[in-house]
Amino acid sequence: MLREGKEVKKNFQYSLSIGGLNIELKYMAQTKTDVVAVVGDIFDKAPALPVNAREALVKVTPWLALIFGVLGVLAGIGSLGLSPLAMFGGARVGMLFMASGVLAIVASVMLLLAYPKLAKKQKGGWMLLFWVEAVDLLSMLVVFNLVGFVIGGLIGFYLLYQIKPYYK
Repeated sequence: MLREGKEVKKNFQYSLSIGGLNIELKYMAQTKTDVVAVVGDIFDKAPALPVNAREALVKVTPWLALIFGVLGVLAGIGSLGLSPLAMFGGARVGMLFMASGVLAIVASVMLLLAYPKLAKKQKGGWMLLFWVEAVDLLSMLVVFNLVGFVIGGLIGFYLLYQIKPYYK
């Protein structure tokens, strides 16, 4: 059982070869919260956006979190077939769509919780965005959207790590 403050040492090594592209990831995890550091090691090496683009992203991020948080909750409720608007879409609620709807609601509520922290540029807001991205990736896996998983994960985490230094 993991307890707060205990160190867990684990070696992590992964190699992937696609065509002529070879990717190798080696990491020695120090604690149970190092998933942010592992992902950061990957995306910190990416080319940086211009400063004005990063600052613009930081300015609009709280509002995007608020807007997509509200829309996501409504869409999640609709995907569960609990919305009056669901009848227009045929209200097909299968197990995968139900799981995806629940994950959409979870991610959207997390976006709403992140809004005040993002507006104050607090690191907790950025951390909530990180976990929203993780939940969104899980949702894409649940419905077998592998293209969305790869492209959404790469773009989402890239943008997230571009704005990370602005949150203290």
